[in-house]
Amino acid sequence: MTASFNGLGMNLGSLSLLSKAKTRSISPENPTGEKGKGGMAEQGTGSHCARELGRGWKISPSIAIPAGTTAVIADVDGPGAIQSMWFGGYVGRDFILRIYWDGLESPSVESPLSDFFALGWESNTRGPFTGPHAQISSVPVAVNPNRGLNCFWEMPFREHCKMTIENIGPKENGLYFQINYTLTAVPDNAAYFHAQFRRTNPVPYMQDYTIVDGIRGEGHYVGTALFVGLNGAGKWWGEGEIKFFMDGDGEFPTICGTGTEDYFGGAYDWDVEGKYTSYTTPYMGLHQILPADGLYVSQQRFSMYRWHVMDPIRFDSDLRVTLQDLGWRGETRYLPRQDDMASVAYWYQTIPCAPFPPFPTRDEIEVI
Repeated sequence: MTASFNGLGMNLGSLSLLSKAKTRSISPENPTGEKGKGGMAEQGTGSHCARELGRGWKISPSIAIPAGTTAVIADVDGPGAIQSMWFGGYVGRDFILRIYWDGLESPSVESPLSDFFALGWESNTRGPFTGPHAQISSVPVAVNPNRGLNCFWEMPFREHCKMTIENIGPKENGLYFQINYTLTAVPDNAAYFHAQFRRTNPVPYMQDYTIVDGIRGEGHYVGTALFVGLNGAGKWWGEGEIKFFMDGDGEFPTICGTGTEDYFGGAYDWDVEGKYTSYTTPYMGLHQILPADGLYVSQQRFSMYRWHVMDPIRFDSDLRVTLQDLGWRGETRYLPRQDDMASVAYWYQTIPCAPFPPFPTRDEIEVI
């Protein structure tokens, strides 16, 4: 007899397999995800619009998060796994996403909501219908018009999942969301999903930018979202090597890349006929190129992603990831640059993880 399928690790090859896993979904219309509890709201952000229709007619499609408060958007007992998430509405850097596994006090995911979905230049003040749209058409992350944020990273948990959104801004903002999960057995060798945001502006001269540091435990690194804003002359900036220091590496890493655009799957400055060329593919992309506007926005900005889905970087005890901020000066010499760099690192590991560094202030993450 074939062993029962737990409903995890979904792909086209497993899609036909029957499973006893239970499908549940959290949204403002069913904030607990309980069976048969959706669409019951009598008050909500859609109450006025549904005043002639009544209960069951989109009374609570979203939530309002007041300034300086934190909303718990998921509070689920396991075992199970988050299988997809969608967010809409305000998605700028004033909303901070945190995820806590199995009752831990420290988050395993901590990032501005937009940056978690590889949108690095979403203004703290920009509304949901203004500003440039950047399409992402990758396997684990998709961003669709207009800033529909979709995530398909599988996130198993054994005891509990808590997910929060903190509004660090000065005004109330609205959030739409749908968090789809399954209740099922989780195998012993399943690790926990982690993601961490960092920003350094400017990168100090002759110092590497740190994408992530202090990872302790066994796991595998699965992705990098990088956001670069040029400071100074807008010349080529992507010569820097990415380095993965793992399992006791000292001065020199086990894995060393050959250039920033190389790591993100491009080549030769992404230069096609004298212009940067954007792309979005299943596992890598340079999906956002923001040019100078000739007035107040004087420098270019870039967003890119690299998902290690087919080639995860495995570590047994520790991991540190860095990137050089490197360009060219005259006489064919490298130029250590001092750009605005931000990133989100994604990985799976055993828990508990080492506590993350203190999260930066609103001014420190502001898009300026």
